[in-house]
Amino acid sequence: MAWKIDIDPGAKNDLDKLDSRVRQRILRFLLERVSNLDDPRSIGDGLVGPELGKYWRYRVGDYRIIVSIRDEILTVIVVKIGHRKMIYR
Repeated sequence: MAWKIDIDPGAKNDLDKLDSRVRQRILRFLLERVSNLDDPRSIGDGLVGPELGKYWRYRVGDYRIIVSIRDEILTVIVVKIGHRKMIYR
């Protein structure tokens, strides 16, 4: 089952600010690993909390990708991308 990857405009800005090598690594991870999974939750971790509980995160080196997973339309929406020190602030 192939999942569609959508990147939110805010996450696109985050991605554009990254070094080109890191950007390519993150995009490759999303397109080659996440989109080809039967369940994208299998390699991610759920966030905890009343508001954050609906989001999932993927780890790519020192960077984190925060996503919302929409099962009904088979879409993973990238909400935020950032370095692990700054992403949760």
